[in-house]
Amino acid sequence: MHHSRDVPELDVVVDSVEAAATEVKALVLRPVTGAALPPWTPGSHIDVLLPSGPVRQYSLCGDPSDRDTWRIAVLREPLGRGRGGSEYIHTALHVGAKLRVSAPRNNFPFVESARYLFVAGGIGITPILPMIALADEQRADWRLVYGGRNVDSMAFRGELARFGDRVEILPEDRTGPIDLDRVLGAPKPDTAVYCCGPSGLLEAVEKRCGSWPEGALHTERFVSTTPQSAAGDTAFEVVLAKQNRTFTVPPGETILRTLESNGIDVLSSCQQGMCGRCEQTVLEGTPDHRDEILTPEERAAGEYILICVSRSHDDRLVLDL
Repeated sequence: MHHSRDVPELDVVVDSVEAAATEVKALVLRPVTGAALPPWTPGSHIDVLLPSGPVRQYSLCGDPSDRDTWRIAVLREPLGRGRGGSEYIHTALHVGAKLRVSAPRNNFPFVESARYLFVAGGIGITPILPMIALADEQRADWRLVYGGRNVDSMAFRGELARFGDRVEILPEDRTGPIDLDRVLGAPKPDTAVYCCGPSGLLEAVEKRCGSWPEGALHTERFVSTTPQSAAGDTAFEVVLAKQNRTFTVPPGETILRTLESNGIDVLSSCQQGMCGRCEQTVLEGTPDHRDEILTPEERAAGEYILICVSRSHDDRLVLDL
């Protein structure tokens, strides 16, 4: 699955902005140059580099065969939570505005399977839309369980209507929370389970899928679950092998921040261990992984570290930098 650090960027223009639900805006983006957009597969996201500075990841939720436009959907976060990125998109972004975005990356790839069970919570529907379209096109056996606060908050219900009873819409104010025991109670062979949504839903789904076959569950988180508290963290040394320089990373500060404050320029983007951009190669030492995207195998191997969130289990960590 290995992800590249140097993801190309391109300029796009906002082609349309539509309300997809009460607090969700769907944006259609078109390349400024008029050239074809880079290809993507269901589960991909792009980074959107906002003029105000923050970088946000949004899943592509349009049609992968459309090389002229991309569609993303943006949930308006309560102020104070999303560092203002979604607020800017909801209030200041207009048709014709230019945005810089990254090429698509996929940390949530759609695998071939005899059957699919999709579980979406709220804005977590976005990466799942193109998966459903593809599963349907391939005449696979699939179903979607889609939960949200209330009907008005649930984006793309109209688009899902064409799939009939393969889709179950469960607004919490009417039906209560998704009954996961019913949905996931009995493991089914040859079934891939895809889940995206808030971390509470993901944790509940992960628990229920404990008895499912290894590898059945595929998840993507929309908010970093990494605890931000530094309780129990200790200082360690980070050594840059190519530059033969050593710095101390204090508790409560990230490796990335330590390097930046010492004038070392490193690629980074989301600062939450979710995009893979700040990944570095580890030459010595055992990373204390706190990211959201390395696989269990990659974590165990300890060859890579996401320096925006992860720390070190050892007193000294040597990076290939």
